[in-house]
Amino acid sequence: MPLDLQTTVPPRAVRLRADATRNRERIIAAAREAIVELGPDVPLDEVARRAGVGNATLYRHFTDRAELIRQVTLSVVARTVKRAEDALVEPDAFAALCRFVLEAADERIGALCPLLSDVFDRQDPAVVSQVEQMQRSIRALIERAQRAGQLRTDIAVGDLMAAVTQLTRPLPGTCCAGFDRFVRRHLQLFLDGLRAPARSVLVGTAATLEELQFRPS
Repeated sequence: MPLDLQTTVPPRAVRLRADATRNRERIIAAAREAIVELGPDVPLDEVARRAGVGNATLYRHFTDRAELIRQVTLSVVARTVKRAEDALVEPDAFAALCRFVLEAADERIGALCPLLSDVFDRQDPAVVSQVEQMQRSIRALIERAQRAGQLRTDIAVGDLMAAVTQLTRPLPGTCCAGFDRFVRRHLQLFLDGLRAPARSVLVGTAATLEELQFRPS
């Protein structure tokens, strides 16, 4: 008879694994916030301090800065995917889109995407897979609202994410230290402009997410 592994793992080992998982999650969350504030070159001991762990614990989970940034990138994209999928439960299609946009802003993607774009490996299979899933999830929200006649038909995923990224990115200079208080106001103005029927004709064509991605010269 095969062993029941759940009954053979010592309770202390289970606790240690749970502690390790919590520490890893705290480090990633702390790194996300530190990168927003200080950039991708933030000292790793500052990340450890914010996470409330020792440097040894940080390096036990992440061998170097590149691996930590990779995990922050995967975490941000995965959380954005979940925000999009959770929004689909809203019965009103446009309300679902609005919910996603405002919650995506809470993930700080506007600040993180530009900072991380020059650091992580865009050919990383895990990153590619997550980005593709994000595109599918956001497209589902957009197409649902368009089918309902609530969203203008001349936009695509790239248009939405470009606007969210730009409107939630902190402006340079100390004069905008309180920039976060403007984010939801500006996003609401943007969302009002997406409603159908459209009141203007957009120049050019709808942007895809691929068009926003970095291409080497």
